[in-house]
Amino acid sequence: MFENAEVAVDELPKVDTVDWQFMDPRFMRRRLAGGAIALFLVAAGIIGLQIIFGIALGGDEVTTNFTWLWLVPVATCVPGLVWPFVSVPKKAYAVRDRDILYKSGVFWLTVTAIPFNRIQHVEKSSTPLDRKFHLATLQLFTAGGSGGDLKIHGLSEKTAEKLRTFIVKKVGSGIEQV
Repeated sequence: MFENAEVAVDELPKVDTVDWQFMDPRFMRRRLAGGAIALFLVAAGIIGLQIIFGIALGGDEVTTNFTWLWLVPVATCVPGLVWPFVSVPKKAYAVRDRDILYKSGVFWLTVTAIPFNRIQHVEKSSTPLDRKFHLATLQLFTAGGSGGDLKIHGLSEKTAEKLRTFIVKKVGSGIEQV
């Protein structure tokens, strides 16, 4: 007969005793590089607008009219250069016997546990900027829809591949080696 015994709160596993593995140190530099590239592109766009409209309309009044546009990189890109120093140290993962944990968040801390028996597919990917810094993202696809999927950014390429291979073996699926 089916039983569903109650578990006392004191008997639950302690998350604070988990040996968290933090993101690769190069992840901070990669995020800063991404912010710097965004800042450069926005600044180049503003300069381009000033040049185009300055030539078309001719005069210093156009330069003054577009001065407010410099608030855009200050409001968007500059915080993007500061935020990695705050957010990256808050991200970590842990591999346990039956699941993988991932924590993130500065204001709202989130700890996600994905049991290996729910994982259907594991994918390692990297953007061109990730490859420049020898980083990769590991994505776990779970049964039950996209709400249960997990992406772990900022892993070294070697660690991401080791984790992917470990999880594939743990899950026991026939996912091809990439």
